[in-house]
Amino acid sequence: MCYDVAVIGAGVIGALTARELSKYNLKTVLIEATNDVAMGASKANSGIVHAGFDAKPGTLKAQLNVKGCAMMEGLCKKLSVPYKKNGSLVVAFSEDEMHTIKELYDRGIANGVPDLYILNKEELKSIEPNLSDEVYGALDARSAGIVCPYELTIAATENAVVNGVEFVRNFKVSSLEFNDGVFEIRCGDNIINAKYVVNAAGAHSDEISQMIGDNSVELIIRRGEYFILDKAVGNTVSHTIFQCPTKMGKGILVSPTVDGNLLIGPTADDIDDKENTATTAEGLANIKKYAVKSCPSVSTRNAITSFTGLRAHPVNDDFILGPSKICDHFIHASGIESPGLTSAPAIAQYLVDMIIDSIGDVKTNDSFDGSREDVFRFRHATDEERAEAIAKNPAYGRIVCRCETITEGEIIDAIKAPAGARDVDGVKRRTRAGMGRCQGGFCGSKVVEILARELGMNLNDITKFGSDSKILFENTK
Repeated sequence: MCYDVAVIGAGVIGALTARELSKYNLKTVLIEATNDVAMGASKANSGIVHAGFDAKPGTLKAQLNVKGCAMMEGLCKKLSVPYKKNGSLVVAFSEDEMHTIKELYDRGIANGVPDLYILNKEELKSIEPNLSDEVYGALDARSAGIVCPYELTIAATENAVVNGVEFVRNFKVSSLEFNDGVFEIRCGDNIINAKYVVNAAGAHSDEISQMIGDNSVELIIRRGEYFILDKAVGNTVSHTIFQCPTKMGKGILVSPTVDGNLLIGPTADDIDDKENTATTAEGLANIKKYAVKSCPSVSTRNAITSFTGLRAHPVNDDFILGPSKICDHFIHASGIESPGLTSAPAIAQYLVDMIIDSIGDVKTNDSFDGSREDVFRFRHATDEERAEAIAKNPAYGRIVCRCETITEGEIIDAIKAPAGARDVDGVKRRTRAGMGRCQGGFCGSKVVEILARELGMNLNDITKFGSDSKILFENTK
């Protein structure tokens, strides 16, 4: 079988591109190197929907950021993904930084960002009283929001699969050749053929490009470390709080999450190892130091976990999108750092329009349904809704994760969903089982049992995140 389009990489860019392709009568395959979707930058970023004032006017970042921000709320509603338009504040701590605020405001106006305002200290403190008394003022971007990046990726993948896209996991591309109008994509002895390739492989997209002899993708891998604080302090701020940006990024932020926690971070350190997602004592100490500059009441004693995300910074400081000069059937989707999550819906549309124009005369998929059925969340349901769900399926009456109030029925749903969970972290991202204060200490073993039962697997074969990350080992002594 030869696909029309193969999308390499099931992060948010790849997932939304596959979904966009499913609007057309094309045979599309979404290829992922690991055991699940959202295993790279899409599972470990700030989850901020940026307004678009930061990017340099005239760049793809600026254009697609503003467009993606405008698209995000409607897309999340269609895909039943939680979204909050909470707005963001870039806080200044001196008169000099207020000049930077004015520059960001002017840049935002040039980029077409709506609802931008400059606030003085009194106006700022009236809406965020927990900010430091040292603040001078802020840029108020009211079109900004927050979303869960891996939930969006999961939802987009599910919707793409329902609309005809094939999802292939554990297919790490080892070679890529283009002959007679067709790509041969190999993972060991396994082969996928396609007429077009979209390279959305994140930090590894430079390696994929090099397989066809294209060395134009130059990336710097930038590590960002974070803390997640307990929901008890989630109301510290209502907006996403930034400090004035530097050449390394947007600095340490303090932000609520859509699930009610408080997120602080990230750091920004350039590294060589694309697999190094370890946190560091130095990085976490810097987060604490700079977070309290914005909000003195923030304390890492309330941290329930820390994590590291890697982002692929392009050396030209702009998204790399479009056909390769080596082969115009190979489409770059590389260097998608912040505001990549925000831009993702617009990037997907941009890439697919390009592909459709290249193929020519492609009919639309008349059966396409862009909506995803709302996921039943026991913790958000009313007593009446809970009783109705339990009557239909008693598994909804069995609480597995006490911290987050997640039921066995929800975990089963996550496993049985299109492109569903196959490991413990997959269940965690889809349901939040294990994301509470105890971080899976109580519910982890039960999740393993449910996965084994529903997938017909041995308990010893269940993994945390695929590959060799087994939870249990048989004692053969």
